[in-house]
Amino acid sequence: MEFSHKKIEKKWQKFWEENHTFKTTDIHDKKAYILDMFPYPSGAGLHVGHPKGYTATDVFARMRRMQQYDVLHPIGWDAFGLPAEQYALKTGNDPREFTAKNIVTFRNQLKTLGFSYDYNKEVNTSDPNYYKITQWIFQQLYKKGLAEIREANVNWCEGLGTVLANEEVISENGKMVSEVGGFEVIKKPMKQWVLKITKYADRLLEGLETLDWPHSVKELQKNWIGKSTGLTIDFKVEDSNENISVFTTRADTIFGVSYIVLAPENDLVLKIANKNNLVEVQNYVTLAKTKTDVERQDDSKEKTGVFTGTYAINPFTNESVPVWVADYVLNDYATGAVMAVPAHDERDWKFATKYDLPIKFVIETKDESKAFIGEGKHINSDFLDGLDRIEALELMTKKAQEMNVGQVKVNYKLRDWLFSRQRFYGEPFPVLFLEDGEIALIDEKDLPLLLPQTDYIKPSGTGESPLANLTDWVNIEYNGQKAKRETNTMPQWAGSCWYYLAYILTTSPNNLIDINSKEAMQLFKKWLPVDLYIGGQEHAVLHLMYARFWHQVLFDLNVVPTAEPFQKLINQGMILADNGEKMSKSKGNVINPDEIIESHGADTLRLYEVFMGPLEASLPWSYKGLDGARKWLDRVYRMIENIELTENNNKNLDFVFNDVVKKVTNMIEDCKFNTAVSQLMVFVNAVYKEEGPIYRPYIENFLKMLSVYAPHLAEELWEKIGNQASVCLEEWPNYDETKLVLDTVTIAVQINGKLRATFEASKGMSKEEMLIKAKEISNVQEFLAGKEIIKEIAVPDKIVNFAVK
Repeated sequence: MEFSHKKIEKKWQKFWEENHTFKTTDIHDKKAYILDMFPYPSGAGLHVGHPKGYTATDVFARMRRMQQYDVLHPIGWDAFGLPAEQYALKTGNDPREFTAKNIVTFRNQLKTLGFSYDYNKEVNTSDPNYYKITQWIFQQLYKKGLAEIREANVNWCEGLGTVLANEEVISENGKMVSEVGGFEVIKKPMKQWVLKITKYADRLLEGLETLDWPHSVKELQKNWIGKSTGLTIDFKVEDSNENISVFTTRADTIFGVSYIVLAPENDLVLKIANKNNLVEVQNYVTLAKTKTDVERQDDSKEKTGVFTGTYAINPFTNESVPVWVADYVLNDYATGAVMAVPAHDERDWKFATKYDLPIKFVIETKDESKAFIGEGKHINSDFLDGLDRIEALELMTKKAQEMNVGQVKVNYKLRDWLFSRQRFYGEPFPVLFLEDGEIALIDEKDLPLLLPQTDYIKPSGTGESPLANLTDWVNIEYNGQKAKRETNTMPQWAGSCWYYLAYILTTSPNNLIDINSKEAMQLFKKWLPVDLYIGGQEHAVLHLMYARFWHQVLFDLNVVPTAEPFQKLINQGMILADNGEKMSKSKGNVINPDEIIESHGADTLRLYEVFMGPLEASLPWSYKGLDGARKWLDRVYRMIENIELTENNNKNLDFVFNDVVKKVTNMIEDCKFNTAVSQLMVFVNAVYKEEGPIYRPYIENFLKMLSVYAPHLAEELWEKIGNQASVCLEEWPNYDETKLVLDTVTIAVQINGKLRATFEASKGMSKEEMLIKAKEISNVQEFLAGKEIIKEIAVPDKIVNFAVK
């Protein structure tokens, strides 16, 4: 290897830190807020997948800085979380100490990679100065009627002693288990804090139209919100005073209903079940509690269900239809009951076929061997016969309302956000439960409500969090009344909902100004929205949805000036193991970036990760590719070592330099970081072909462009050619459009259609000159020797062709 990366990298990292090179400025009329999805500081530290997105944002931020933008490029820590708590329970350590140690490891790793973060803006969600504002935001949600305590069906994990979010639960052998530890999880009704995100469902949908986000992410969010307009229709239960209300977007197919399905959690199930079927129904309901919602909705899995022994009356046919309970229906969507039309729904078809239930076609089709879900005229549908879908829906809506058996309803798949966790290591709720049954908010001046110091963080055993063990902390007096603190804590999502605002408010690590101050509003007006946000697609729905919800609430409260937080979003792809598998500790195929920095250098790792392919693509790791990146940096180093610079421009590199500057600039603007590197390689190749001195400004501007990818080497070479200060703060190069017009062109010479030679010619050379020039080429002369030229063709600036025999 040509240069000592260890010596160079330590030297320049020390220089940047001592000189505050990447301090956030407020001196320009343009701003760029460049944001990474901030990491959870696990004990494992970074793996080579992390730097891919971080390098991409760093390249962009460095270019913007050189383009004379004020740049905010911060980093922080999503520091609360279940893994730290579990580790603490196993080892007897305080999760705060464990997290602080991990943060030091992560920070040091990031610094060795040379990222241009402003560490003065660093935040930590578990710092009291930070969660003081998290608690304040929760209080505003409560005051606005968007937070309440409600009994809800939750994922309860006895082994961890806490409720888990859906994404913290996985399925193993058909049973729900916790992602952390693999403990059994069941569905259980519990009183929980709930945030009413559904109140903002339409706003969340509408806001998507204004964002420069990947189409796939927008579709995921739209589907998660799942807005649909339909009818709720009442089916009277036979021999009962009960009604089953079903929600359907296809009320026009009601004449094809052959059974009703209730979700296992629906309160009606045990009320209406026939006593002869009750035990079987109860057993089925219990079994359903062990399955994840994702598994229950998986269409590839065989559907199961149990007949309740009860029938309901179709209000339009007066026919009795059997009522079943089946776990493919979810209770928290619409009414928790569906009318099944197996002839026109694939899921219902499979279920009806399995249990030998009637199938009746009510839309015309030539093939009745499978469910028909296309468009067609209605049949077997009484007053709807002959109508198309739109006409039939319109008439059915009118009839249902006239008969008083149905009403128009807008429904959403989006559920309100379960916000309680039975954990110690999270934000305490800033509320009190008074002995008269009222809820009181802690006075704002008394925030933050601190997480108490304790060595005892084991689960309470009562379904409450470990905080319930601390009776002196729980039981207090408030305005002369006995009061109890909430012993649940907030989920990890809470801190990550607003961390992008925290960076703006931070004056020094974990010191934040008041979020609801005039000063804060002025800062928000400068920096919002985030201009570029890069992170993994695993956060495409929940984190982004939750953050948008909180932001829109803060917008309504006039705390922030924009309706949306993140203007442009890119999901980076994963770096896979060399065999194409996902890296994981269990497979033993995780690559530690520290080892790569030691062997090849941080610049090599940075360059390789963004050069290996498009940012959005998931690609396998290749040590051959890593070696190639290092070899190219060595080549750049040799080029500068051996080059002679001149102040006189011989114009030989005019075109290639200006072309490269234009393309690199545009490619980084478009986040096509890999192709921009290719253009830098084009320039290096052109320099190597030159025999004389090289025009100094072209080399200096090349080093400026190189600095966004390989900042340590660029700084060293910038100094080596006699410059002072930091190349990272130089102005980004401009290109001269007039130099992008070539005076020469390459002419191809063909004989009988086969390429035999090329030559350089002045642009606009006449056909006659082109023919003469072509015949002077020795290789062409050999192929023409002894041949009769029967035709000569010359296309100006392109080609010469001889036809011979």
